[in-house]
Amino acid sequence: MTAAEQNSVPEPALEPALEPVLHEDRIDFAPTADRVSFSRRRTARLVREWGYPGLAGDAALLVSELATNALLHGVVRGRLLRVRLTLTATTLRVAVSDPWGERLPVLREATSEECYGRGLLIVASIADRWGVESRTVGKTVFAELALRKGPDAPVGPRELRAGPPHARIAGAVTPR
Repeated sequence: MTAAEQNSVPEPALEPALEPVLHEDRIDFAPTADRVSFSRRRTARLVREWGYPGLAGDAALLVSELATNALLHGVVRGRLLRVRLTLTATTLRVAVSDPWGERLPVLREATSEECYGRGLLIVASIADRWGVESRTVGKTVFAELALRKGPDAPVGPRELRAGPPHARIAGAVTPR
């Protein structure tokens, strides 16, 4: 991976078409490690209840990675983190908001000696689309999973991709 790829910011996407929201959940929490694991379990349960048990594990992993990144890199004393799940007819969106908008996530490849630095690579390899949205205070990092229909349809996007995870940078979006 070149230095330009490591520090590149994903391309902006077109405005998504507004689809009716079928299910939505939002939880605000204090930035602590136990709330990350709670959010992961809650996400898996809700996605199963909403009728997509095959996506529950991927959605829980996305929440875990995004919430951990927010905990490590987006905490401001006295401010909460937010996890929001949105299900439409075609997409499951996982979004984590934090109050630190100046620190944008960067997709990079960690060296074998580093203990951290692989979270966004995991997100990029699982999600069909991911990105960052600016907020009045802070930012929202999101990941989307496309919903597939039918008993023989692949669950999750991994069956649809080839190549290394960092090749997914083009599918992501940045703040407007």
